[in-house]
Amino acid sequence: MRRRDFRIFPTSLFYNAEVKTWDIIIIGGGIIGLSLALALRRRGANVLVVERGEPGREASYAAGGMLVDSGLETPAALQPLATASARMYPEFAKDLELDSGVHVDLRDNGTIMFPSSEHLHRQSALPATSLSPASLAELEPALVETDGPAFYLKERSVDPRALTSAAWKAAKRRDIDFSSGDEVTAVIVIDGRAAGVQTIKTAFHAAKVVNCAGAWSGKIGPYRFPTRPVKGQMLCLLMPSPTLIKHVIRSPQVYLIPRSDGRLLVGATVEEAGYDKRTDLPTIQRLHRAALELVPQLRNAKILEDWAGLRPGTPDALPILGPTATPGYYVATGHFRDGILLAPITAEIMTAMIEGHTPEYDLSPFSPERFQ
Repeated sequence: MRRRDFRIFPTSLFYNAEVKTWDIIIIGGGIIGLSLALALRRRGANVLVVERGEPGREASYAAGGMLVDSGLETPAALQPLATASARMYPEFAKDLELDSGVHVDLRDNGTIMFPSSEHLHRQSALPATSLSPASLAELEPALVETDGPAFYLKERSVDPRALTSAAWKAAKRRDIDFSSGDEVTAVIVIDGRAAGVQTIKTAFHAAKVVNCAGAWSGKIGPYRFPTRPVKGQMLCLLMPSPTLIKHVIRSPQVYLIPRSDGRLLVGATVEEAGYDKRTDLPTIQRLHRAALELVPQLRNAKILEDWAGLRPGTPDALPILGPTATPGYYVATGHFRDGILLAPITAEIMTAMIEGHTPEYDLSPFSPERFQ
């Protein structure tokens, strides 16, 4: 984590009674930033969210929404947070729905997994039930017959677009302020402490700042966090019947995520492609073919759309959570493929730290200081 040059603003700016200030400024309006803003607002804080684009329209909007917390795919250091966050989800989703009036489509039908050879080698870590061919056919009649192993996992899924829409509407109803289309360029530091943010348009003032800017976190001074964009391409089908597929299906080639309205998400790639969010036809066709191999009846499904999102990756594939070396400046970013899953627990532990409490989890693996 390297320190960058940044602009210092005259202290007098922050003591002008006519200048509006907030208790906390959150940089980034994805599900992590929105969830944290709501948690802080419920504790009585005046919060401003500054978003470079439109709230909820970056990685959160592009995500699949599988709430995967199995030991096979979750780094060991992250497992306690993943498990806790998965357990929090029903209440988290219900609160958002009550606050916003938006249905987030939290589903608990579970997941059917066709494991890779690596998964089979680690089968003892798989919290799953083995499925016979007959059991598999009973659960999902439309799946192609297979002699290979299959497992059932008790996992949930959620619609990330509905979730972030609910969070945004709930935030507006709770009088959280927003500045959209306004990119933060630096955190303002006065006398060694955070004092607000500088954007391409103006400056905003607060005693505490939280960097939740996802793949763009490392572009904001005074620190260059080693976050990077990791591209994921997906497509969405309209199933011939809304109940053709009822479970999330995961195979080494593709995953399928059904929505209650009959949509089916098919994904996703993991690409090092910089900030390029374009899709390419060969990749989308490959995902489509993989879906058809699993569920032949999808040949009658209409392709609704395709897209790509930029997940925030880090060198060690772990999020960056906690206070920085600058008092009043915090960071909550780098959630990679787990931003939707980890939103509830991130909001809880970051709120505790910002209020000066010690979270009940060991957060040392996620410290911003590990990159110094």
